[in-house]
Amino acid sequence: MKKLFGTDGIRGIVNTHPITPEVALQLGKAIALYYNSKNLDTRHMAVIGKDTRLSGYMLETALTSGLLSMGMNVLAVGPMPTPAIAHLIKSFAGTCGIMITASHNPYKDNGIKLFGPKGFKLPDEVELEIEKIMFNGEISGAHIGTKQLGKAYRIDDARGRYIEFAKSSIKSASLKGLKIVLDCANGAGYCIAPWIFKELGAEVVKVAYEPDGVNINKNCGAMYPNNISNLVRQHRADVGICLDGDADRLIMLDSNGAVVNGDRLLAMCAIDHKERGKLANNTLVTTVMSNLGLKHAMKREGINVETTDVGDRYVIECMRDGGFNIGGEQSGHIIFMDYVTTGDGIISALHILRMMLRKQKNLSELANCMEEFPQILKNIKVSKKLPIKEVPELDSIIQKCEKDLGNDGRVLVRYSGTENLMRVMIEARKYEIAEDWTGKIIKVVEQHLI
Repeated sequence: MKKLFGTDGIRGIVNTHPITPEVALQLGKAIALYYNSKNLDTRHMAVIGKDTRLSGYMLETALTSGLLSMGMNVLAVGPMPTPAIAHLIKSFAGTCGIMITASHNPYKDNGIKLFGPKGFKLPDEVELEIEKIMFNGEISGAHIGTKQLGKAYRIDDARGRYIEFAKSSIKSASLKGLKIVLDCANGAGYCIAPWIFKELGAEVVKVAYEPDGVNINKNCGAMYPNNISNLVRQHRADVGICLDGDADRLIMLDSNGAVVNGDRLLAMCAIDHKERGKLANNTLVTTVMSNLGLKHAMKREGINVETTDVGDRYVIECMRDGGFNIGGEQSGHIIFMDYVTTGDGIISALHILRMMLRKQKNLSELANCMEEFPQILKNIKVSKKLPIKEVPELDSIIQKCEKDLGNDGRVLVRYSGTENLMRVMIEARKYEIAEDWTGKIIKVVEQHLI
């Protein structure tokens, strides 16, 4: 069982274990030792990026020190979207990539995501090996000569490399005539995203593009899409685009200011790919969190659906194993595997904008391809994460809910992989039914896990 890594890297409150400079230093050493053990004849190199959190400087310095001390070179690229790091590993022929980010979380949190040489997030077994190196005493006994120490380089053209890569994913097709309200979440995409859309000809109204180290995700971005609804209408924009703190997820708004979530974006992309004969193995990959309405829509279109656990890394693993090219999450992680190796909010938006122009349809028309079941999702802070089966009262109420909903709904109760939260999600044909069962389950959670 992993001690540090969760469903999406390591994450927590800054200056509280494990998000401390001491752990970051040891992690840097362990990463270098892991790759050295695989190939001693190569001078390995890590690409390190970060979002705009103040704590990024501290963690970047500690990680870099650990890597250099074990002979690994470092390319520091500064504030950069997570998917840009995945691309730059390949662009610079790096051994691995490290992204310092807590994604959509507030600035008080931070995290570390690891990518392998091909730009994919590291699998569980590799994360476990790195943890073993950290905790089995191997680091304390590892020493190298002064001449073997690594070097660190600050790369100035990394931003331009990703900009050109993103534009090339749609063959630099013109977006002229489109007006966009772009919410950068005061995060990693604050500079890059506006340039990409502008360079392709779109008119861009920027929002939340002045990070100060502590305003990342603060009442902005993919977690608060309704906050730009009025702006979309006021500016008579064609769409609103909301990124999160590390720009790996996307939520959009149509010209009326209505939110279009990840499920609807996935549905329209899968349908479009099928119509053009480009949907690999006629399959869309999504997670257990996706709305039942998405599955019904895909069934109507004759598209298969593969379902995974929550987390874009599990979606990607399924896509790689099955040879699928479209997948993602309701939360806005969308993976176009023909172009990227992880969720990419900017590239996803580019493909959807191009689809709108190609089909001569607005986003509202495209998003009308599915009908959502009423869904309620609640997060409850918990003090402990006992297995659900070990809380008889909770297990019992969940079973009663499942029996009552039958085929007209579903219940999903799970712990967050990155926070001390219990997530309760219920779908039903009628909102009142979902609301009633949500209240009953939350009451039991509060009685036994707080």
